[in-house]
Amino acid sequence: MSERLIVVGGVAAGMSAAAKARRTNPDLEIEVYEKTGYVSYGACGIPYFVKGEIPNVDDLIARTPEQFAKQRIYAHTYHEVLDINVENHTVRVRNLDTGEEFTDHWDKLILTTGGVAARPPIPGLSLPGIFTVRTPEDGLAIRQWIAEQRPTRGLIVGGGYIGLEMAEALAAHGIHVTIVEMLPQVMPNMDADMVEHIQAELERQGVDLQLEHPVEAFEGDGRVREVVAGGEHFPADIVIFSVGVKPNVTLAKQAGIVLGPTGAVAVDDHMRTNVPNVWAAGDVAEVHHLVTGKPAYIPLGTTANKQGRVAGTNAAGGDAAFGGVVGTAVVKVFDLHAARTGLSEREAREEGFDVAIVTIKSSSKAHYMPHPSPIHVKLVFEKGSHRLLGGQIVGREGVAKRIDIIATALHAGWTTYDLAKLDLAYAPPFSPVWDPILVAANVASR
Repeated sequence: MSERLIVVGGVAAGMSAAAKARRTNPDLEIEVYEKTGYVSYGACGIPYFVKGEIPNVDDLIARTPEQFAKQRIYAHTYHEVLDINVENHTVRVRNLDTGEEFTDHWDKLILTTGGVAARPPIPGLSLPGIFTVRTPEDGLAIRQWIAEQRPTRGLIVGGGYIGLEMAEALAAHGIHVTIVEMLPQVMPNMDADMVEHIQAELERQGVDLQLEHPVEAFEGDGRVREVVAGGEHFPADIVIFSVGVKPNVTLAKQAGIVLGPTGAVAVDDHMRTNVPNVWAAGDVAEVHHLVTGKPAYIPLGTTANKQGRVAGTNAAGGDAAFGGVVGTAVVKVFDLHAARTGLSEREAREEGFDVAIVTIKSSSKAHYMPHPSPIHVKLVFEKGSHRLLGGQIVGREGVAKRIDIIATALHAGWTTYDLAKLDLAYAPPFSPVWDPILVAANVASR
């Protein structure tokens, strides 16, 4: 008799796990339960759908349940798993369309419940016109609100990746944007000296930036009209609430699955939890950070897909391991690109490293080419050993390519001396003779 695999959650990690499990074991029965109306979608594209750059929400969908069914992977949308019984190997499921509840049996289970948008108990947070950005339904609701209500004043709570991307999305609709952030800077996982360039770009684009303004209340008359933050009142016809993501561990805790020090599910390099025959992957799970050697919580779609593949392989009887991450990410802020990998200077000091830094300003291409633009590179490394600990880059072009070079060096455990020896591609439209990465590495090595 065939074994039965149930995957709880059908987005990046879940569907990657299901697809890899099918390729590993053609005889496995595979059922996926997803609470929302979509599976296998690119959540990172939602701000660009709201902006209008992506015209149709279906363009975000990689594969549909009907397509998965051709592989005998049965993905059930609008089906919420209510609890997991690890002793009886069952899940209790509710069909959100009909309200019907039923029990399903599993031999192997992969938990990919993802993350949830943080929603602290702020008065008025449930007022119409206040949105989070996690699912295609969120994107559709925001687009509908803009089309029907025609807001002119938008307020974004939180200056992280999603908040900055949504600032551009709202501005594209002619909405005046205010960002309120409780910290002294946007992009808290980058250093203040690099964030200065991001904040200058926001101001150049007409965004009203209100730092050190914790939100106290949302007020309105049946819909949001005003946000109280830092003792001030800001008018708003639409609010994007984006103060971070927490691992969605409700089911895990109920099932007795152990959480790690970050609050996410603790897993080994095979994505196994403490419960036999139960794996976890994606935004619900911790990752191993290659620079610190410690568990970390870094919810990114790239990591979720990789972890899902590992979990799916192992649940289907194969053998795969997840090597860890260095926390590489890039974000577009209007015309500026900002990226980071490894540890920031602040993070490295908090981890107890004896930190040295180098920050250089160079050009994205040869100076004699039309329209060269400045690019800023920061390297964080350990004094004495010169071991690379992290890097940050801000510029208008060539940023994503170059941060990947530093990420590769971090994976290899390189020093600044190793980085300075790289043979990097050169042509005037793409780089000066001395690439900015090499300039920074040479300065650090001196």
